[in-house]
Amino acid sequence: MIRKNAWKSYTDSQKQELNTINEKYKACLNAGKTERECVKLAVKMLEEKGYQSLETYKTANNKLKTGDKIYAVCMGKSIAAFQIGKKPLENGMNILGAHIDSPRIDVKQNPLYENEELAYLDTHYYGGIKKYQWVTLPLALHGVVAKKDGTVVEISLGEKEDDPVFVVTDLLIHLAGKQMEKKANAVVEGEKLDLLFGSCPVEETPDLDTEEKETVKENVLQLLKEYYDVEEEDFVSAELEIVPAGKARDCGIDRSMILSYGQDDRVCAFTSLFAMLDVEETERTACCILVDKEEIGSVGATGMHSRFFENVIAELVALESSESDLKVRRALQNSCMLSSDVSAAYDPMYAEAFEKRSSAFFAKGLVFNKFTGARGKSGSNDANAEYLAKIRQVMDAGEVAYQFAELGKVDEGGGGTIAYIMANYGMQVIDSGVAVLSMHAPWEVTSKADVYEAYRGYKSFLIKM
Repeated sequence: MIRKNAWKSYTDSQKQELNTINEKYKACLNAGKTERECVKLAVKMLEEKGYQSLETYKTANNKLKTGDKIYAVCMGKSIAAFQIGKKPLENGMNILGAHIDSPRIDVKQNPLYENEELAYLDTHYYGGIKKYQWVTLPLALHGVVAKKDGTVVEISLGEKEDDPVFVVTDLLIHLAGKQMEKKANAVVEGEKLDLLFGSCPVEETPDLDTEEKETVKENVLQLLKEYYDVEEEDFVSAELEIVPAGKARDCGIDRSMILSYGQDDRVCAFTSLFAMLDVEETERTACCILVDKEEIGSVGATGMHSRFFENVIAELVALESSESDLKVRRALQNSCMLSSDVSAAYDPMYAEAFEKRSSAFFAKGLVFNKFTGARGKSGSNDANAEYLAKIRQVMDAGEVAYQFAELGKVDEGGGGTIAYIMANYGMQVIDSGVAVLSMHAPWEVTSKADVYEAYRGYKSFLIKM
C-alpha cells in the first residue's frame, strides 16, 4: 500500500498554514521543556480561548451546557481540557491523549558535592535513554524548588544567550582505549552522568576556614542563595530536570524538518492542543488530556494510571445532571480515543532494524499503529478492525494524509503508550502519532508535513468522529 509524499499535494494556502502551525509548534517546544512548563503554557493558551478551570466553574454553581469550555490540572503536571458537545456526556467523548514528559536527567535530592575542586550535581536519568548521547552537550536546568515556608521558586537556567550552560563530561579519546571496548549501554554509566556545576572557590574571608571547607561547593551555595534564595536543604523538596540547552530549529537546507529536544511526545501533545483550541462546535464532547510519567510507565498521581481523569469526568457528570457512577462509566466506555505518541520513522541508515512495508515514513502523514507492545504484542492495546475502518473514514473525510505502521521488526524490540490504560474502560482506542528520527535522543527530528497532518488529523477526529 503506497502513500504519497504529502509535500507534493499542498496548495500555496496549505503551505502557508503548514508554516504557521510549525512556527507555533517550535515556540511551544521552546517554552515547554518540562511537563510543568507544558501545563503552564497550556493553561495560558486555553484561557485565551475562553476556557476556565473546573474549580472556578464549580464555584460559580454553573450547570454544564453545550459549548462550555473547562480544564482541570493535576499537581501542575497533567491537564485535561473539555469542550462540551451537544450530546450528553454518557454518550461518550472524542478524546485526544498524549504525554508531556520526555526522557531527561533528573537531579537527586541530596545532589551537590565537590570532588577535586569541581562542583557537581548528582543525577538519576529518567526514561529510556542512550546514556552516551548525553555527554559533552550544553545542558540547561529547569524545574522548581519548594521551600518550607510554602514558596515555590521556578528555575530556568541555560536557555538565554547570556545564561551559563552545564555539561556532563566524557573521557578524552586519548585515554579511552578500555572505554571504547565496552558495550554501548556501559560506555557511560548512570552514576557518571553527574552535572559539572562549578569550579571557582569562594572568596576568602576572616570567618571562613578555607582549609577545612569545600570552597567550590561553598561558592555555589552562596550563588544559589544570592540568585534564588535557595539553601542546600531545599534540594530535598525540589524537582530539577536537566535538558539540552537551545531552541527548536529548522532542519535541512530546505527547512522541511524540525530538530528539537522533547518531540517525544510533545509533537503529539501540542498538535492535539492546537486542534482542540481550533474546534468551534462538536456533537460529542471534545477532550484533550496531556499527562505525565508515560516514559516511566504512566505511574504516580500525575500518570495515566491515576484516577485523575476519571475523577474529572465524575465532576462533569455531576455538573451536567447529577452524581452518577453509572453515567461516568458510560461516558468512558462510549468514548473514542486517539492515544497519540510518536512512531519510529524509517531510517535508511539503519534499515536492518525496520520491516519496510510496515514502517512509518517522513512526510507521509499521521501514523496509526493498530498495535504496539513488544515480541508477540505483549503490553499492547491492539485496536479492533471496526474502529480502524471508522478512523479511515474520518481521516479521508478530512482529506488528511495518514499511514499505518508498526514499531520495527517483530523481534527487534517495541514500545508502549497510554492506549492500553484507557482501553481498560472499554472505550475504542488506537495509537496514533508523528514519525520521529532519533527518538529518545537529546535532539529528535520530525517532518513539518507530518506535524501539520497531525494537527489536521486530530481536528478532523474531534469534529467528525
